[in-house]
Amino acid sequence: MTIRVVIADDQMMVREGFSVLLNAMPDIEVVGEAVNGREAVARVRELAPDVVLMDIRMPEMNGIEATREIIAADATAKVLVLTTFDLDEYVYQALRAGASGFLLKDASARQLADGVRVVASGEALLAPTVTKRLIHEFSRLSEAPRLMPAAHAAYGELTERETEVLVLIAQGLSNSEIAERLVVADSTVKTHVSRILVKLGLRDRTQAAVFAYEARLVTPG
Repeated sequence: MTIRVVIADDQMMVREGFSVLLNAMPDIEVVGEAVNGREAVARVRELAPDVVLMDIRMPEMNGIEATREIIAADATAKVLVLTTFDLDEYVYQALRAGASGFLLKDASARQLADGVRVVASGEALLAPTVTKRLIHEFSRLSEAPRLMPAAHAAYGELTERETEVLVLIAQGLSNSEIAERLVVADSTVKTHVSRILVKLGLRDRTQAAVFAYEARLVTPG
């Protein structure tokens, strides 16, 4: 199936460049563009894309606020944040707003396309370097309000193995990497991940990772 994408960025050259790169992929189609956050929210409501590529700094409404509105309207929406600003605060704010992933604009065409596919499939897109910064940011902001209080209340329902899998998700490992680490089948890991999401009431692996940081299951090394 073709992955339908909306690109939100205030720079025309960036939108056109990303459109050319993604439309060249046989399984991806850019169905709409937006020049600011407010327009992005409207395009998503109108077109219901599979993935939104969202810039952080835009006029009228920034990418963080737009992401928050999009997720509030549709909890299943998938937003991949793109920015030139490799700063902790943007990683932290974007994921707390509900983004499913985070990429810098200097990513290669292959990384961009793969990122869209990963997010569209429901996986979290957290590169190891981004994960490290995110862990540091959550630790620094130790007094920040918890994003998912219901998940914290249900944390005790996780088994020891599920908690172990949750920590590995937060460290940025894929299902196959977790399976190799725990010496189990990929299907077993998928089952654990599904149960973790159901028990904690979370919508995807990214929320699971954010929860793990908030619960201090992962700390800076």
